[in-house]
Amino acid sequence: MSLKKRFDLVVFDWAGTMVDFGCEAPVKALLEAFRAEGVTIDAAIARRDMGKAKVDHVNAILAVPEVACAWMVRHGRAPDSAAAEVLMARLGPLMRDHAAHASTLIAGAKQTFDALRAAGVRVASSTGYTRAMMEPVLARALEQGYAPEHLVCSGETPAGRPTPLMIYKACAELGIWPLGRVVKVDDAEVGIEEGKAAGAFTVGVASGNTLGMSRTSLEALAPAERAAALRRARARLMEAGADAAIDSVADLIPLLQEAAGLAPQVR
Repeated sequence: MSLKKRFDLVVFDWAGTMVDFGCEAPVKALLEAFRAEGVTIDAAIARRDMGKAKVDHVNAILAVPEVACAWMVRHGRAPDSAAAEVLMARLGPLMRDHAAHASTLIAGAKQTFDALRAAGVRVASSTGYTRAMMEPVLARALEQGYAPEHLVCSGETPAGRPTPLMIYKACAELGIWPLGRVVKVDDAEVGIEEGKAAGAFTVGVASGNTLGMSRTSLEALAPAERAAALRRARARLMEAGADAAIDSVADLIPLLQEAAGLAPQVR
């Protein structure tokens, strides 16, 4: 029995899952975009709704009471759709710049991709980034040998995460069904909700946005602290509805082998 007997398609998220360890690029871009408009937000607020379509993400941040208050003080009016448009205009170039510099594949990502392809399992991807934001990421990923056969970006479905529409779009265009033979892999809670809404087997990646630490910061922790931080992140993803949670995308193949009823490998 091979993985193909159980799964037809794996849909990977991008930042924090396959590239950009710790999902730092969008956090930096959001902080800069708001700062340029005279409003300071912190990384925790920027990460709270990570994974949503970027316009939805910006609107969610503007709805945070302290952010709305700061916007009112700075601009003399409550944040509205015009405020979101201003921020999105600032965010686009910032996202492209930060994403271009944070598109290194996470350790083990290429090996996982290659193993899935070798097993006959197809690979697609989705993101809260717009197509324009993804251009430098796609180019850099291709240079490193990562080229999923399908990509759905923010704004290309009537609604983004946590709705299942991006997964539905990928499956419809690739001719994949039923959804129970699809795996969704994501580092953000909203991406887990998306996978569950689609009826996919859903895997959380703890070392991405949910953990919210750079590789350097994570590795600087004492082993016991590092293990505890990853354990808390896995627990949050499981609480969001994940069928399973792993520390890194490098751990995906052994997990899927177990789910497929294959003899588990040593991790």
